[in-house]
Amino acid sequence: MKSPPDKPQQRLPKKNSKANVGQNSAIYFALGLVLMLFVSYQSINYKSYDKSDIDIGALNLEEENEEEIPIIDLVKPPPPPPPPPAAPEVIEIVEDEEEVEETVIESSETDQEEEIEIEEVEVEEVEEDVEVPFSVIENVPEYPGCEKGTNSEKRKCMSKKIEKFIQKKFNTDLAGDLGLTGKQRINVIFKIDKNGNVTGVRSRAPHPRLEKEAARVVNLLPKMKPGRQRGKAVVVPYSLPITFLVQD
Repeated sequence: MKSPPDKPQQRLPKKNSKANVGQNSAIYFALGLVLMLFVSYQSINYKSYDKSDIDIGALNLEEENEEEIPIIDLVKPPPPPPPPPAAPEVIEIVEDEEEVEETVIESSETDQEEEIEIEEVEVEEVEEDVEVPFSVIENVPEYPGCEKGTNSEKRKCMSKKIEKFIQKKFNTDLAGDLGLTGKQRINVIFKIDKNGNVTGVRSRAPHPRLEKEAARVVNLLPKMKPGRQRGKAVVVPYSLPITFLVQD
């Protein structure tokens, strides 16, 4: 038997020596890089949500709350009172023959040559009441019977005389009648003016009736010789404490 004839071998095209395979490789590489970046960006930003987490509620207009509008009572203000009636005009008829005196206004202007006489004005000097404390005054006020001795001796004499006077004149039974018990203290302040009189008596006590009684007794003090500072009579304030014990 004869063997089948061999198939003719297929010839491959020959490579073109002038063809440049890597001519557009840079463009293809850039396009591929851009495509990969786009795919990577989309995959990173892609988010998915479960259907159970999405709740789209339907709006029910029937269940909308109705707003209650409060009822306001409008109180009308009372009408204004009617205006008072106008006073009738009184028309006085003056006869033509009646003479009306005209007021003549004289000019008050003066000439430069006119002499004006000015009366002498006397200015009275008003002496101010100077107050000097009892502890530092040069010449203390002299209580009757305390004219002799130094300032220190006159102060002690005056304090003893006033103390005896208060003990004699003050009604100590008043505190018991008012229901007060124990030690009672009354503070009295007064002034000895430039004439030696007791003025400006003020008192402070646990009860108003004790204050009145203390003021009454101090106002009974006799007239004294006024205190002097640099040879002039001055006002001297004086503080007097009154203390007594009310036994139960």
